[in-house]
Amino acid sequence: MREYTYTVILEHDPEIDEYAALVPALPGCWSQGRTPQEALSNVREAIIGFLETLQAHGEPVPVEDRVERVKVAVV
Repeated sequence: MREYTYTVILEHDPEIDEYAALVPALPGCWSQGRTPQEALSNVREAIIGFLETLQAHGEPVPVEDRVERVKVAVV
C-alpha cells in the first residue's frame, strides 16, 4: 500500500456557512462540510474514492512531488 499526500484548500462560504475542500492536484476532487474538520474528513474519503477509481480504470495516480511555500510578512 502506497501513501499519498495532497494539498487541500479550504474555502469558507459565508452565505451557506459551510467549507469547501478542494484538491488542486486531483481536478474535480472536492468535498464540503459544516466545519473545517468535517470538510477535511469528507475530502479524505473523496480522495480515496478518486484514487481507487483511477486505479480501477488503469489510470496513473497523480503524485504531488513538491509543494512550494512562500513566507510573507505584512506590516
